[in-house]
Amino acid sequence: MKNESAVNRFSARSLARAALMAVVIAACAWIQIPFGEINFTMQTFGVFLAVGLLGGKLGTVSVIVYLLIGAFGAPVFTNFTGGFAKLAGPTGGYLVGFIFAALVYWGITKLFGEGAFPSICGMVLGNLVCYAFGTAWFMAVASSKPGLAAALALCVLPYAIPDLLKIGLAYAVTLILKPKIRRME
Repeated sequence: MKNESAVNRFSARSLARAALMAVVIAACAWIQIPFGEINFTMQTFGVFLAVGLLGGKLGTVSVIVYLLIGAFGAPVFTNFTGGFAKLAGPTGGYLVGFIFAALVYWGITKLFGEGAFPSICGMVLGNLVCYAFGTAWFMAVASSKPGLAAALALCVLPYAIPDLLKIGLAYAVTLILKPKIRRME
């Protein structure tokens, strides 16, 4: 049938994998190191692992599922929090930015394939888009109304190197697990 709904285009196995990766992202949110006003977490690792293992389309679905679960109150965000207020708060833009990061990865790998260079570029550029969206959101929502330099110093610069390391780790784990997943299909 040519007029299938978007949901019908995913197999039950694919949807289960997206749900599993949403759980992985949630678990990564709980792995945190207190670091200034914003904790260092493994969420971006989970996001990039999802798109790396599942591909851009299904990986983006897993990120959206993760955010919806959190928006409806499940404690899947940092510090075992959830709810729409967390998404609407000062750091919520970085959470919403995960969708844009996944979409950027999807777009780049759709155009250039899933080789090493496009995949890593997709992750790095996706992370930059997440930073841009989250920082703009932070500047608009934070009660202190910081300028760009202050927002970048607080929310981006301390996390740039760790995020690059998480991207490298996500790509390395993808290289190890993706062939095993394909053999199970």
